[in-house]
Amino acid sequence: MPRPRKLRFVQGGPMANAFKPIGIRAGAMDEVVLPVEGLEALRLSDLDKLDQETAAARMNVSRQTFGRILAEARELVSEALVMGKMIRIQGGSYALAGAGRRGRGGPGGRGQRGGRGRKGGF
Repeated sequence: MPRPRKLRFVQGGPMANAFKPIGIRAGAMDEVVLPVEGLEALRLSDLDKLDQETAAARMNVSRQTFGRILAEARELVSEALVMGKMIRIQGGSYALAGAGRRGRGGPGGRGQRGGRGRKGGF
């Protein structure tokens, strides 16, 4: 039986929960699901310009785990941009840093489970 997943600290939820190409209805396109901790890894690394060790400490994960979260997030965003897919930000195993609140993304406190965060389309 695998070890339970450790909650990752994030500074706050996303300002928007989805991004899509202009001119295509959301229901008519494929999408990728970016977990909230993936968005946080992108923010810490690419926007805040933190090194992986510092960013990992902020998220309460090892440097190796941070690197894996970041690589998976970059792959999902790249796939969406190149293939014209919608990016939905939801789910994951995270806690809001310093707020004492737990988040599992999604309705009813349930996060995205299984897979690599991909969802097939029509």
